[in-house]
Amino acid sequence: MNSFSNKIAIVTGGGSGIGKEVAKRLVTSGASVVIGGRDAAKLTQAAREIDASGRQIHTLAGDIAHPSTAQALVDVAVREFGGVDILVNNAGVFKPKPFLEVNPDEYDWFLDTILKGKFFMAQAAAKAMLQRGGGAIVQTGSLWAIQAIGATPSAAYSAANAGVHALTRNLAIELASSNIRINTVAPAVVETPVYGTFMNAEQVKEVLPTFNAFHPLGRNGQPGDIASAILFLASSEAAWITGTVLPVDGGVTAGRH
Repeated sequence: MNSFSNKIAIVTGGGSGIGKEVAKRLVTSGASVVIGGRDAAKLTQAAREIDASGRQIHTLAGDIAHPSTAQALVDVAVREFGGVDILVNNAGVFKPKPFLEVNPDEYDWFLDTILKGKFFMAQAAAKAMLQRGGGAIVQTGSLWAIQAIGATPSAAYSAANAGVHALTRNLAIELASSNIRINTVAPAVVETPVYGTFMNAEQVKEVLPTFNAFHPLGRNGQPGDIASAILFLASSEAAWITGTVLPVDGGVTAGRH
């Protein structure tokens, strides 16, 4: 396992799913972590599970769609731990809906949370990373930005994540001379609580297994599958990798290009 001792990380969407798993692994391998999300109670609970002592973890609740939340996360990392070395730009939202039914508020929700949120979070973190001679940013993008999936109509979500993928390439070029790397993972179906935001528990239990076969490897992803890729890209093992979008998708893109 990669060592992250003495590293300081911010993980957005850190209260559950992929973000929580990433935060847990970072703390276990020696990092100090600030987790962000909208739900203060959920963050507090996650922090307790990850590090009961509270020494290596802090939380900040806020909506990442507001750039002030991004700055506040950086401020906590600097105040409590001394800076920022790693950003896991993971917060997102998902809710399939036919294109012809999407209203402007829903469009804004996707674009502001996924793209604007990651844009200004990366900006605030990169400014702090300059003070420490560099850093690594890893974002969660989406297979849906690479392929359109008929079963889950997601035009606004997909467009927002395509923006995240493009941002990855642009920032890689702009920030390379500052020794800041940026990469993105593009997951297929991962079994996280996000599905519970638009289906009840019964529906989730019914619907998620139907996606197993969608992946050539025969199963849906788990948070750990994505966390492993994120931690690799955040680590010194990936020192010569920047500007990439890595599908972590059980083989889906292989059969669809």
